[in-house]
Amino acid sequence: MNDTPHLPPALATGVGSLPGTDAREAAKAATGSFEDFPHLPELPARGPGADMIGRTAGLLVELYARVEPSGWRIGDRPGRDTRRARSWLGEDLDALEEFTQGYEGLLKVQAVGPWTLAAALELKNGEAALSDPGACRDLAASLAEGLRQHLEEVRRRVPGARLVLQLDEPSLTAVLCGQVRTASGYRTHRAVDRQTVEATLRDVAGVHDGGPVVVHSCAPDVPFALLRRAGVAGISFDFSLLTECDDEVIGEAVEGGTRLFAGVVPGTDAPLSDPAGSVMGVRTLWRRLGLRPGLLPEAVTVTPACGLAGASPGYARSAYAHCVRAARSLADNPE
Repeated sequence: MNDTPHLPPALATGVGSLPGTDAREAAKAATGSFEDFPHLPELPARGPGADMIGRTAGLLVELYARVEPSGWRIGDRPGRDTRRARSWLGEDLDALEEFTQGYEGLLKVQAVGPWTLAAALELKNGEAALSDPGACRDLAASLAEGLRQHLEEVRRRVPGARLVLQLDEPSLTAVLCGQVRTASGYRTHRAVDRQTVEATLRDVAGVHDGGPVVVHSCAPDVPFALLRRAGVAGISFDFSLLTECDDEVIGEAVEGGTRLFAGVVPGTDAPLSDPAGSVMGVRTLWRRLGLRPGLLPEAVTVTPACGLAGASPGYARSAYAHCVRAARSLADNPE
């Protein structure tokens, strides 16, 4: 029996990050573009603390991080970097609250997952937390509690929303394959046992009690089967990186009720084809797998391939509008 929280059909949404530094403009874009599935925007252009790692480090409970020349490092007490991260998140939540008055429906919030965080955050010795199993456990527990509090805060501000938690795990495949480099750059950290990775993801996802969790990775070789075993309701990925080797696990995911967040729109400025052309690959995959066309709108949410922090503001707005039109094309004409 599948006890994974159900994720209702939603045609399109964003991945997370947007260009620029204006929280109100970003919230307006995310809520105005995706009327049925907006998300809390992230604006890394504001600097350290607004970046993916720093933003999530600001959520940690009883663990703190500060910026060093080599990156984010775990410290003993909250400093200005932690305060800055929390302040910017507060600004983003204020803006989201303003543009979601009376909103009822799906709303996505994003944070870095435990394994990408462990690969990015340094211990006092300069090595990644990934090098120390105990540090990994502490980090995952701190993240889980921080996410629980964050979700409570978003529920308080947008009481009509049904929250979806997205864990960003671009380093997950590297962690599983032993490809994360040590501080010297001459070696790599040993691969983490797959069962440990799966169990930790399940534990962190479990803080969203009864709510759907999506894992996003725009890296190649997303471990679909492992993520499904960890109990996630959806998997978000760069569709262009799929190969026919992924067919079997994709088919199993769809038939098992896992929603695919198909990143079909480029994450940086690029010519955009007609919306129907953007989802042609999704239709082709469906035919190859022998799946029922009518299942497409229930099983696929259209997104950009990755966050849009590196795009121009104009392109970001166009990309969001394109996702909505492409998703509508898929729903109206699945064959």
